[in-house]
Amino acid sequence: MIDPFFDELKKTYKANGYRLYIVGGSVRDSLLGRPFSDHDFVTDATPEQERFFLPDASFVFARFGSISLKKEGQDIDVTTLREEGAYDDFRHPSKIVFVKEPSLDYKRRDFTINALYLDENYHLLDFCHGEDDLKARLIRFIGDPVVRVHEDPLRILRAERFGKVLGFSLEPETKRAIEENRFLLSKLNPEKVKEEERKLLSSVK
Repeated sequence: MIDPFFDELKKTYKANGYRLYIVGGSVRDSLLGRPFSDHDFVTDATPEQERFFLPDASFVFARFGSISLKKEGQDIDVTTLREEGAYDDFRHPSKIVFVKEPSLDYKRRDFTINALYLDENYHLLDFCHGEDDLKARLIRFIGDPVVRVHEDPLRILRAERFGKVLGFSLEPETKRAIEENRFLLSKLNPEKVKEEERKLLSSVK
């Protein structure tokens, strides 16, 4: 894959002493030979550091480590590499800690196939055998599946959506955790559930 927005932005980060990576869906879809439209990047720079060289970015969600930019009508999201604390409300971590390495950041992500990174040279960084799961066409939680579902039950619907959209199967332990903990969906904001259902409907048309 080649992302011209990434190629332009990574030079700015490098000139200021920081690194930029592509992560998530666009990496996954590129490896699958699917078109990608997301521009999701991660960096070792914090929002406070980014303010000095990206003054036109939106810092509305800077407290969560996320900033956004507009380039040629495209939305670009940049999130600081981070670790997360326990989830207290079935949706959000109780704390986040900024880190410097993708090898720490990946653990907070939901599925192995969504925890794939490309560095500035488009070299693949894969810390949890996500590429193997792509080849095996499997949806697999990172870490303990039951813990990941209890952290955020919306992951149940995300797993099923990715399975249907990509034509993948749920890995057995992932499937068991989803089946046994589906009742946790009642803990979620109904609008969040409806939003996920809309994403599924729009993606399979």
